[in-house]
Amino acid sequence: MISKNKLKYYSLLLKKKHRELKKQFIVEGLKSIEEGLNSNYTCEAILVTDEYENNTREIPKKYNVQIETLNEEEFRKLSDTVTPQGIAAVFNYPPEKDINKIRSELIVCLENIGDPGNLGTMIRNCDWFGITDIVLSKNSTDPFSPKTVRSSMGSIFHINIYDQTDLDQFLESYKKKGYKVLCADTEGEDIYGFQFEGKGILILSSESHGPSVDILRLSDHRITIPKFGKGESLNVASASAVILSCLAKRL
Repeated sequence: MISKNKLKYYSLLLKKKHRELKKQFIVEGLKSIEEGLNSNYTCEAILVTDEYENNTREIPKKYNVQIETLNEEEFRKLSDTVTPQGIAAVFNYPPEKDINKIRSELIVCLENIGDPGNLGTMIRNCDWFGITDIVLSKNSTDPFSPKTVRSSMGSIFHINIYDQTDLDQFLESYKKKGYKVLCADTEGEDIYGFQFEGKGILILSSESHGPSVDILRLSDHRITIPKFGKGESLNVASASAVILSCLAKRL
């Protein structure tokens, strides 16, 4: 059984300041945990409830990771979901990568994305379309929050994420390296007819505020998804899938 001190320590990881301090985060659900165990992330512990274990549900034991058993009440203290699955794991943050050494042909930059569900879905979309590097602005939500991790469906473990970035400085630096900045905007060129050569950086911004003035100033091209119906706007996560499906063809 888990000790009270460990339970308290793990439950504090639901809060951003403790995640950042300890460089650890919680993942719920067997599928996402297995994605993490098969990645280059390191796992400190797998946490299961008595009920989960007694119902002979699958527990990934082949990875030589410590397994802690909790009762239902204890598990709820470290779960972020209304109906917990009964299995979670604690992973360490990945080693920090040098943002100046990205070599991808297409980089995705996310500006002021505040909704963790949207961020997680966009991480999942990027993974699907072969994007390996995502750069987050300083005002974007925490990529290791429980909802972001859950929404990514394990894709968080496949993507290099550069958090709390000064986008202006990053874009200026990479434009000097020959990258073209492609900004998703309502006032832009039809994505279905858009073509460009070379390396690119795709900027996706919060749909409530749109791209900032500085981002627009640094953009080489503005691109948009044409509207055929009466909808007021397109969710940024949905828009990312459409745009990436067009741009990924050239990767």
